[in-house]
Amino acid sequence: MQKNSSMITGLGYAVPEKVLTNFDLEKMVDTSDEWIRTRTGMSERHIADENTASSDLSTQAATIALAEAKLKPKQLDMIIVATVTPDTLFPATACYVQKNLGAVNAAAFDINAACSGFIYGLTMADAFIRSGFYKNILVIGAEILTKITDWTDRATCVLFGDGAGAAVVQPANGGSEILKTFIKSDGRLTDLLILPAGGSRIPATHESVDKRLHYLRMEGQEVFKYAVKAMGDAAIETLKSAGVSSDELALLIPHQANIRIIQATARRIKLPMEKVMVNVDRYGNTSAASIPIALTESIQQGRLKRGDYCLLVSFGGGFTMGAVLFKY
Repeated sequence: MQKNSSMITGLGYAVPEKVLTNFDLEKMVDTSDEWIRTRTGMSERHIADENTASSDLSTQAATIALAEAKLKPKQLDMIIVATVTPDTLFPATACYVQKNLGAVNAAAFDINAACSGFIYGLTMADAFIRSGFYKNILVIGAEILTKITDWTDRATCVLFGDGAGAAVVQPANGGSEILKTFIKSDGRLTDLLILPAGGSRIPATHESVDKRLHYLRMEGQEVFKYAVKAMGDAAIETLKSAGVSSDELALLIPHQANIRIIQATARRIKLPMEKVMVNVDRYGNTSAASIPIALTESIQQGRLKRGDYCLLVSFGGGFTMGAVLFKY
């Protein structure tokens, strides 16, 4: 164990109750259950109601994670929320979560690294703990993507779901620890996955609304090509720098964007699918929330045992990528 290394001591996730199946989508757009399943691996996704915001799901997930870590909200030093669907542009969603939890002693802020957001947040938390500056950090990935989904676009509306996942990160005190983190981005690819309007480039106007610029847009084939390369590169670089081979991995937990991307990433690092966590069939793509949800479920299902090596890897709009290797 390295001096001031960090570990995840608590996990939790929350998803809305409402489920939207592929058969429901057949009634909304020109698509089919078979088309969606064969191309994405998705069967259903959870959809938030009009009164639910990202901070609501974040608070639910955080409460579970804090309880597992046996940590009181007032003991938190920092709250990091990774999201592209904040409650408001400002204040930060993390500040709403802070208020909801009563975490009065924490610094709170949001980060936007799209689907890589949770990996970026873990990397920041690990760095803060290694510096000795903070001890108790809450990292949340939360999205309500269905509120920025264009439900008339058959190519994208089938892909996304809502949810939040939270992790408490503290100094390592035993065999478990975060061993290596890796983050990188390529700003040349910003137009491949984007929400065009709502910022200072294209402020909200009648024209921007009429042109449907407040919904996410994606160049699917190009995203697929770069996603496979990005996730593979991030995984290989992280394993190499840690001196760990893919054969030593007990489990790969990739961003749950698409079953084909997940399978291609596993092939890239020569890992059998039996060692890959997949729950995209039940949640769809929940962006920054997908990895913490999948990590929590993998532990609940007993797929990780103490001492196991686990690799988290993601890509996202930006174009961002990242990975975290830890020993459970």
